[in-house]
Amino acid sequence: MKTIIEAGRPRLASQLREIIQYRDLLVLLAYRDYRVRYAQTVLGFTWALIQPLLTLLIFILVFQKAVKVDTGTIPYALFALTGMWAWSYFAYVITQAGQSIVSSQALVTKIYFPRLIIPLSKGIVGLIDFMIVLLLLLLLLVWYRFVPGINVLTLPLWIIAVVLFSMAVGTWFSALTIRFRDLQYVIPFLVQIGLYLSPVGYPSSQIPAQYRTIYYLNPMAGIIDGFRWSLLGTPLPETKFLLYSGIIILLLFISGIYYFQRTERQIADII
Repeated sequence: MKTIIEAGRPRLASQLREIIQYRDLLVLLAYRDYRVRYAQTVLGFTWALIQPLLTLLIFILVFQKAVKVDTGTIPYALFALTGMWAWSYFAYVITQAGQSIVSSQALVTKIYFPRLIIPLSKGIVGLIDFMIVLLLLLLLLVWYRFVPGINVLTLPLWIIAVVLFSMAVGTWFSALTIRFRDLQYVIPFLVQIGLYLSPVGYPSSQIPAQYRTIYYLNPMAGIIDGFRWSLLGTPLPETKFLLYSGIIILLLFISGIYYFQRTERQIADII
């Protein structure tokens, strides 16, 4: 495969075109990660069920039994797992993408390919866990005999939103970690904090009204509310808050690609 550098073309368009050209490598890297994570383990895909089930159990003990969070007529297990469905994908992608370039330095320093493919491949692998948790969520819907309303037709839009936001933050972290190696140890800590700063185990309606503008600067808050609205019929936040989330996601996604491009020129030297 030949790489052609043409003057006068926008850098972003050139980057996207190269990713399409190297799509086979993107799939290959994703398959490699899948093999490392699942194919050579005893329990295989069962691990993708164990983690959300244990987290759900902790949430039930803490938020439902101890704090007694009120979710109305919606069973708490169903309410919490819907939030975890969106959050688990986001957490996986940013954690794996953040250290992806550093852990692939042997590949990066030997051959040329668009380095953005490496963090993007983590987003593909994350979809495996995403679909497994969806299966668990569907089983809970059947168990509680809960039938989603017409809002469920908007679910693909919220899925696109969480994928874009996850890749935006993951791209930023993957580029920043090249220069600041300590960040790969900070990211898991940030994920733990974000879990409780997002409405995963509790409804966002419990946030005092005077703090909601700041609260919804975290796009995952609006995304999780959107997941619950589409599946469970819970209220959506105000339109302005959703607008904040959309603008932040787009800004992070575009700026993340541009910053990654600037860092990409020096990756081999820095690593």
